[in-house]
Amino acid sequence: MDNSKLFVFLIYLFARFCISFSASDQVNSFQSVPDLEKSMYMAIDGYPCVRLLNLSGEIGCSNPGRANIVAPVTRFKTANKLTEPSALLVSIDQFEDLFARLSDDTDFSRHVVGVLVESGSQLPNGLKGFSPDKKFPQAEFAPYQSGKFEWNPTGSGLMWKAYNFPVFLLSNSSTVALQEIALRNEKRKKSYTVDVADFDLVMQTTKSGTRDSETCLREQTCLPLGGYSVWSALPPIVVSSSKKVKPMILTVASMDAASFFRDKSVGADSPISGLISLLAVVDALSRVDGLGDLDKQLVFAVFTGEAWGYLGSRRFLLELDQHSDAVSGLDLALIETVLEIGSVGMGFAQDDKTFFAHSTKGSGTNGTLSALKDALGSLKTKSIKISRASKSNPGLPPSSLMSFLKKNPETSGVVLEDFDATFTNKFYHSHLDGLSNINSSAIVAAASVVARSLYILASDKKEINNSVLNTININASLVKELLGCLLSCEPGLSCELVNRYIAPSASCPSHYVGVVLGEPSSQPYPGNVGDVPRFLWNFLADKTAIPLKNTSSACPKGCSGNGEMCVKAETDGKGVCVISSTRYVPAYSTRLKYESETWEVLPHNSSDTMGAADPVWTESNWDTIRLRVYTVQDTRFDSWILLLGATVTVLSYIIIVISKAFITKALKRD
Repeated sequence: MDNSKLFVFLIYLFARFCISFSASDQVNSFQSVPDLEKSMYMAIDGYPCVRLLNLSGEIGCSNPGRANIVAPVTRFKTANKLTEPSALLVSIDQFEDLFARLSDDTDFSRHVVGVLVESGSQLPNGLKGFSPDKKFPQAEFAPYQSGKFEWNPTGSGLMWKAYNFPVFLLSNSSTVALQEIALRNEKRKKSYTVDVADFDLVMQTTKSGTRDSETCLREQTCLPLGGYSVWSALPPIVVSSSKKVKPMILTVASMDAASFFRDKSVGADSPISGLISLLAVVDALSRVDGLGDLDKQLVFAVFTGEAWGYLGSRRFLLELDQHSDAVSGLDLALIETVLEIGSVGMGFAQDDKTFFAHSTKGSGTNGTLSALKDALGSLKTKSIKISRASKSNPGLPPSSLMSFLKKNPETSGVVLEDFDATFTNKFYHSHLDGLSNINSSAIVAAASVVARSLYILASDKKEINNSVLNTININASLVKELLGCLLSCEPGLSCELVNRYIAPSASCPSHYVGVVLGEPSSQPYPGNVGDVPRFLWNFLADKTAIPLKNTSSACPKGCSGNGEMCVKAETDGKGVCVISSTRYVPAYSTRLKYESETWEVLPHNSSDTMGAADPVWTESNWDTIRLRVYTVQDTRFDSWILLLGATVTVLSYIIIVISKAFITKALKRD
């Protein structure tokens, strides 16, 4: 009997040794702490909704406090009633239903601590539209009183509200992973483990309690929304020239879009189709000889920040008032008419392929409308039409031209759009306004009409040489290339065209306005300017330039001659020196002033007609934004494990005592 007990004890020691050896092997398979972390946590790719502030409060999303939010993943369509804090996985067609329920059902909403939004390459069949903007976007800036008019019927206004929980739009791959996790959780309802989402979306303004723009700017927990607009003249304006200054035709477009999700602001139709059309117009006109002999000067401007209170156009007008270096060579009094290229990417969505001209009541408007008609006639096509917008419309649709009209009610101007009374784009200011939402042929058609219209306007009613007009043709290949560069990740900003001018910081383009970094300047440090504005500056400077005759291909130091500047310097560190009138114009609220490395909110100036409505948008700072998923055990299971551990410890102690006595007795017997 004694020998059998000794044998059992030896087997026990051997088993313990084998288990220890196996565990040691498993630990050694992890080469570092990050390896161990990767095995425990699944990083989730996504696009966050972030916290934005204005003078009266907050909008957007944030964790409610200083800590991460951790909650089990549950599908919204199966979550009729929630009994514990949950992270809801929702499809885009149920997004508005979810937020409507959160607003109406307080018992349900108090259990929702995070939202994960599915994305997919295909839109749900039943989704007729999705726009988180208002039904009349930025109605407070309109030069007329019709705030109840619905330019955007599908608008829900969800992006203008504040949410004290994190919301992420998932990437395609992460959507599949989270769907599997949610299904797994549903099958594990009686299990002791559950998969949870860990949201790290802690905003500095939330941590510091700075809940409006004025306070957060003072405490430096936020930065103003803004960036850099770009303008250029064709041909270049030589400021010191003795030539008589000509009247100006200003053509404008916007470069920034908005979305519920910060870094998924695509804006294919609204406004990037108009931007691409403008770039194609500049390219076409740059190949026409004799533009300098025309009676009027062509000027092109691309504004940023238009989705957030018309920051770009309003600041542009203020810089003109102040005669700053950023607009050297321009004079507001000389701008005869403004032609804006708006949303034109869905112009072929209608069977009759019609664009609509929305006009002001200025004296020169009829001349612009007539030029558009003549330009269309010169194309000799019956498939494309341009119609005047309905007289029943209250006025201009949301557009940069509103800023000019507010500044001067007598402004002559036309906005070319792909809609009449309501947006054709059912995904206005949403992440779904992507490349598949537009037609490149529509952009080419709009650009063709605008390019020839500008030549007619610049000729000032003189007899137009049809042979010259017929040489003004849009490069359809350039339009397609720009679509791939500015509206997709493949090739995205890594495309050959963009890389010809700049070295982009990322491949996937985002047209969110961003924040103003450093001191605003007409000659900013390139690192403080986004990829898209830098590309636009180089592209426009190159296309509108007069090449220097006696110079090498590399830029002379500083390009010091009158009107000289260096383009393409990012690509090889050398660049080419040309004569061009291309400038950056800072774009930020006219109610803000930068001084001594801090931002200050200025009192409303009565001369700033849109300043009273300016919310002064800012974006909260943050340390990190992260979303990950991992498996946790139920607390009841943890309690059982603790009890079992204590039991094993006690039993082990008893076994050790008995074994010690047994061995001692056996040794004495020997």
